[in-house]
Amino acid sequence: MKLSELIENLDIIQISGPVSEEIKEIAFNSKKVNSDCLFVALKGHTQDGHKFITEAISRGARAIIAETLPLSGSPVTWITVPDSRIALGRVAAKFYRDPSLKLKIVGITGTNGKTTISYIMESIFREAGYKPGVIGTINYRFGNTVKQSLNTTPQSLEIQKLLAEMEQEGVSYVAMEVSSHALDQNRVEGVNFTGGVFTNLTPEHLDYHKTMEEYAQCKAKLFSYFLAQSKVGGNKFAVLNQDDPYTDKLIQLTCVPVILYGLKSGRDITIEAVQLSPKGTEGVIKTPQGKINFKSSLVGRFNLYNLMAATGVALCLNIPREAIRAGIEKVTPVPGRMELIEEKKDFTILVDYAHTPDALEKVLLTLREFSPQRIITVFGCGGDRDQKKRPLMGEIAGRLSDLVVITSDNPRTEPPEKIIAEIEEGIKKTGIGEIPLSEKSNHFKGYIAVIDRFEAIKIALQKARKGDIVLVAGKGHENYQIWGEKRLPFDDREQIRKALKEIQCQV
Repeated sequence: MKLSELIENLDIIQISGPVSEEIKEIAFNSKKVNSDCLFVALKGHTQDGHKFITEAISRGARAIIAETLPLSGSPVTWITVPDSRIALGRVAAKFYRDPSLKLKIVGITGTNGKTTISYIMESIFREAGYKPGVIGTINYRFGNTVKQSLNTTPQSLEIQKLLAEMEQEGVSYVAMEVSSHALDQNRVEGVNFTGGVFTNLTPEHLDYHKTMEEYAQCKAKLFSYFLAQSKVGGNKFAVLNQDDPYTDKLIQLTCVPVILYGLKSGRDITIEAVQLSPKGTEGVIKTPQGKINFKSSLVGRFNLYNLMAATGVALCLNIPREAIRAGIEKVTPVPGRMELIEEKKDFTILVDYAHTPDALEKVLLTLREFSPQRIITVFGCGGDRDQKKRPLMGEIAGRLSDLVVITSDNPRTEPPEKIIAEIEEGIKKTGIGEIPLSEKSNHFKGYIAVIDRFEAIKIALQKARKGDIVLVAGKGHENYQIWGEKRLPFDDREQIRKALKEIQCQV
């Protein structure tokens, strides 16, 4: 594609050099530059792509997009723009011939629930006879293709490539998780959304966003900016959780028709006659188009909100209620979300991704509804991330669990002892004390601190007895653990099974 065609939608400060070159590739990583490539220099939090422009040119870049003026004597075309990230999204969309205009893409944002909603939407789309695609936390998938997810929402260049591949495979509907980082960094620039979903807003990523107001503004950007500028034909829409306090403000910022869901009165979509059990959920979804009786394998009251959100999307896309019911019934449990570890034990073992105060509280309150003998919770908090949530999660775990085993999550470059100590500050506020590792009795209410996550899981399983629920929280579907700069293999589900075998051998 000609460079002149690629850049025609950009806000340009200056062009230095010809724009008639044929561009065969786009890259924002200098190591991936080949001949006839357009290199876009991005400013990141740890690296600045502008420092690698010289390397990109030496590797064969024919043109540069940057936020700086040309280097003296630059041998290639240099395009200066006010925001390289916006520019990357627009040239990527152009390069892949705007695949989002040929798809119906629904963006899902909010602190919790995005992944589960994407799974429910995928199932409903399939039952309605459409070929779905998903871009999200667990993976990127469509047809027989499954790609590893490194970020909930990838960089704009990868998004456009994925959408183009989906369009070529006959995908018609796409569920896309849209993180606050992606919105802030304009990774979805160039995506023409048909609809957007807002789940909830609770404290998270405050190491990045600094304040809740800044975090909220990033979430709102999906509705106030990206949906507003979307060029899709037909009706655009927003599906919002009206039970969340932030939604009233979000409604004012949203410029497309809104459908509201929630368990409180006065919502467009709600659920009644709810029956919750450890094996699933039953109820009746009330909608403006009529009622939907459903049964679902999804566990927990919080999943009612995910079911309502997906139903709202389906109704806005004119999907029949019978397909909605069938999709809800056939959706499989989401990996690492209240995932039952099937072992022949007289106690229950669950793995959940809950890694925020709100998510952990909702999961533990759900488990309390099942009236277990005791709840044993294993969890930690990530290093180099929001420190304020550590004592909050400690307090929640101490208040709603009978035994807490504090351990490492992804410590990254922080000392795990420091992270655990900050969690302990919150757990001590509940009045429960630390139980010595030498204590053999498993009848005490309290907490244990163990740095090694495998050993923490093993201790929790050793302490469990008939009728208990053991919750291993925080990492869910993740199959790694980050220590320092290294990503090491670690899957809670596999580690649980390994611990059970070791315990069995010790009996």
